[in-house]
Amino acid sequence: MQHFIEQFKKEIEHFEPSARSTNTGVVTKVGDGVAEIDGLAGAVMSEMVRFVTAGNNPLEKALTVQDVFGVILNLEEDTVRVIILGDAALVAEGMTVESTGQVLSIPVGEEMLGRVVSPLGEPLDGLGPIKEVKRNPIEREAYGVMDRQSVNIPLHTGTKAIDSMIPIGRGQRELIIGDRYTGKTTVAIDTILNQKSEPKESRPICIYVAVGQKESKTARLVALLKERGALEYSIIVDAGASSPAALQYLAPFAGAAIGEYFMDQGKDALVIYDDLSKHAVAYRQLSLLLRRPPGREAYPGDIFYLHSRLLERAAKLSKEKGGGSLTALPIIETQEGDVSAYIPTNVISITDGQIFLETDLFNKGMRPAINAGISVSRVGSSAQTKAMKKVSGKIRLELAQFRELEAFMQFSQDLDADTKKRIDAGQRLTAVLRQKNGAPMPFEVQAVVIYSAVQGYLARVAADRVPEFEEKLLAFLDASAKELLPGIRAAKEITAPLEEQLKAALNQFLDTHPDLATVTA
Repeated sequence: MQHFIEQFKKEIEHFEPSARSTNTGVVTKVGDGVAEIDGLAGAVMSEMVRFVTAGNNPLEKALTVQDVFGVILNLEEDTVRVIILGDAALVAEGMTVESTGQVLSIPVGEEMLGRVVSPLGEPLDGLGPIKEVKRNPIEREAYGVMDRQSVNIPLHTGTKAIDSMIPIGRGQRELIIGDRYTGKTTVAIDTILNQKSEPKESRPICIYVAVGQKESKTARLVALLKERGALEYSIIVDAGASSPAALQYLAPFAGAAIGEYFMDQGKDALVIYDDLSKHAVAYRQLSLLLRRPPGREAYPGDIFYLHSRLLERAAKLSKEKGGGSLTALPIIETQEGDVSAYIPTNVISITDGQIFLETDLFNKGMRPAINAGISVSRVGSSAQTKAMKKVSGKIRLELAQFRELEAFMQFSQDLDADTKKRIDAGQRLTAVLRQKNGAPMPFEVQAVVIYSAVQGYLARVAADRVPEFEEKLLAFLDASAKELLPGIRAAKEITAPLEEQLKAALNQFLDTHPDLATVTA
């Protein structure tokens, strides 16, 4: 916080006195991190103000340990209300407040890569100060329609169930929604880990925003990213559970501001908001302290606008604007699977689709526990490579048919042969879509595995041996068909020659591993 204050003071000094606002006011009331100020007639929303914590007495000045800044969030008839960003204990009634004439901004730039920072851009990882390159306003108007282009480049998550059925494109806003402990953060982190397999020149910069999360969880995440070599292209913005509500409120906007820096340079960036449920709670707390009238579930009336102006900043820019993109993966926590609650319905209506994680599937051992029936991507196949598009066409339909028939599995002895065959195929397909945590797959590997499932190569493999089949198949391809996977990766599709190679490799694999064919034809 002290470094942020020093940098901000230097920035203000660069402005000519005529360009700075000379408005002053007086604190009339302070409590719970919110101050009410009389005066500041020229104040604007989101403007930074400075609390004058020392008078003219030199001794009094020497006792001052730091300046305290605040951000204006309420403009009223005679007063303004401010959230305090520093130590609220230093702010008292009767204190003078000066307007800075500047809206709240944070440092952004390449120097932040691999670092853990606060919503104000302060380093939290103990690795020293971050060299300031540029400052971006924490809130800014989203790009308009004419500055954008359609989403058409895939963002591979490394998760088979998502990349095949619910594809995400660069510049999209895809919601991850579900109850506690259903694997929402795991899906997001696997997406960051999977970018390691992308070419370095087109690899997205990944920004993870932790809002109200336990510090131990964030520390484990940072350790995992460092261990897997993913921290070098990642930035962590941390406003933990012990952080003031003001910082939890600012954190997602800080993540968006950092992502926009890379987007404006023509690069791709991914920002994960974990999670917006806690963000809404922090904003509700601030709003009630600011004396704003409560609405449904005590949330303020502009809670929808809060999240819409945040998520609208995700975009795929036009070529004239550099062609950069900012992809948003907001996370929402539901209660008992209730997607019709206030905050979930708000965010669902803002985003371009949702990945719904279901507790029942999680308890059955399905990882990731994605309900393909109500999960959707409104960008669709335009955010898929031709290879994935070719192999994934039948999956959703076959899974839907399997879910319908699954209820009759206990009566399988009474089912006709065709129905039993469909159920067996559905079980094998479900097994194919299972995936271990922290084990994302490059798209060409996913394409080969799914191809073997939908083209009937698993027909004689028992469902419980599908993971073994997958593991041995990939080892076989690495040893005996070394050019196949790189060929698919380079072409981004399974061309006719590549398909012939793949079929030959699969037949050869099954011939050399007869032990896997444990099911009678």
